Amino acid sequence: MADSGRVMVRERVLELARQVSAVLGGHPRAARAAAAICAGLLLFGSFPPRPWWFLAPLGIALLTLTVRGDGRLRAGFGYGLLAGLAFFVPLLPWTGIYVGPAPWLALSTVCALYLGIFGVLARLVGALPGWPLWVASAWTTAEWVRSSFPFGGFPWGRVAFGQADGWFLALAAVGGAPLVGFAVALTGTATAALVTLLWSSVPRDERRTTEIETGGPAAAHGRTPVTRLGYACAAFTLLLMPLAGLLLGSTLPDPDEGARTVTVAAIQGSVPRLGLDFNAQRRAVLDNHVRRTEELAAEVAAGRAPRPDVVIWPENSSDIDPLRNADAAALITAASERIGAPVLVGAVLVNADRTTTNSVMVWNGAAGPGERHDKKIIQPFGEYLPMRSFFRLFSEYADRAGYFVPGNGDGVVRAAGIDIGVATCYEVAFDRAFQDAMRAGAQLLTVPTNNATFGDSEMTYQQLAMSRVRAVEHGRALVVAATSGVSAIIAADGSVRQETALFVPAALVAELPLRDDSTLATRIGPAPERIFVILTAAAALAAAIRRRSARTSARAGRRADGR
Repeated sequence: MADSGRVMVRERVLELARQVSAVLGGHPRAARAAAAICAGLLLFGSFPPRPWWFLAPLGIALLTLTVRGDGRLRAGFGYGLLAGLAFFVPLLPWTGIYVGPAPWLALSTVCALYLGIFGVLARLVGALPGWPLWVASAWTTAEWVRSSFPFGGFPWGRVAFGQADGWFLALAAVGGAPLVGFAVALTGTATAALVTLLWSSVPRDERRTTEIETGGPAAAHGRTPVTRLGYACAAFTLLLMPLAGLLLGSTLPDPDEGARTVTVAAIQGSVPRLGLDFNAQRRAVLDNHVRRTEELAAEVAAGRAPRPDVVIWPENSSDIDPLRNADAAALITAASERIGAPVLVGAVLVNADRTTTNSVMVWNGAAGPGERHDKKIIQPFGEYLPMRSFFRLFSEYADRAGYFVPGNGDGVVRAAGIDIGVATCYEVAFDRAFQDAMRAGAQLLTVPTNNATFGDSEMTYQQLAMSRVRAVEHGRALVVAATSGVSAIIAADGSVRQETALFVPAALVAELPLRDDSTLATRIGPAPERIFVILTAAAALAAAIRRRSARTSARAGRRADGR
């Protein structure tokens, strides 16, 4: 039975190869380029709002098959770059909605370069024994580099952020987003290994009739005898990561259990207009959030809603500095007193040197402002412009970038006796965003955000998925408060308990558990990512030495033949 199944799979692989060969004929480079583009599109398809998370390992499998081989390293870079463009160009159009295609395409190209780096690393370490492990580590390393450099990095598009509805999500509680990304990559590279083994088991004369001679895995490694051990290792690895994620899912915290509970409200006031000028009517934005809070207060007074212990407004809900503007302060005070709870206000504060900080401050009714979190990871080319005089030459929008400066602190604000960890908008994409807050004892997490700048785009759903990963990573309930949507209540298992529609005023009220325990991911912090980087560096060094030795031996052999 096993032999007949194996023969059936082999025949299907052969038939597919014949069809591909008939279409592509003698154009192996075109075949690989097409495969790289398909791999990038599969990766794109795995991201929200699409629910096709399972496309990510398939995309990595196809890209691995494409870049592996004995050819030049620069070919691996080229195919990786093509895959990166096919991935990031459709993923990031929201970055150019109101500023034109140049910034969008420039950012997409820069991000694609890191997939080119992956292509080089995969081609280098892909000849080593146990190569699926090293190639998966190389994927995680390339994501780490992109998340760190330049200008602090850009983590958007890490494969972990497409897995909020998938089998791998629970792994975030063990090793954070890096482990989720590694698990997806290892599943993909194991799939590639299994395909390679199946192909290499085809008799050589049959293979020649269909094989496209590309110097890739099938040609270079297909002459290695297929062993049962090879099949077993590839199949085991292919199943290991998804099964581990599914099994760990049962160990995640009960969404309703905690040391005690707190009632939290998230206010979505909406904005008068979308785009870069969303806050041109700053008073209207503030009024919207005050009005929706007062409406909630009326519902509480009528017994239609529970009274919240704390209310969370989104980022930019008061772009009028309430520390400098008495009218804004009076409005916020009135809203806080009316609802009978402190309000976390997202405000733009003007500093003495005329720079600004993007802050979330606790406003305690008549007592006024309390603790605050000044956004520590600020967005380049949006909240500030690096090398302003240089980039001014390329875009008329350069001077629209702000003059924000990063804050410091541990990311925790205390309101109503609750330690709340804050990551404002862009910060949630970074692994370090909540680490200080968790070490400082955060019992509840929140992501105040403003997505009005990016209109009706996929950006808000991508960011919501990041928040879901962070909730699982740290084992905390998490509240997303957005100006224009999507606001959400997220449980510690990553499930969305409540969410709003886009562009409508809304209020979410939920009773959430507070927890003091920590997940393994919280305790070990960035250790998994560092391990993957070290493994990749060691594998790349070993592969480079091996590659150089092979070339030296080949040159010595040619000289001997010449004599």
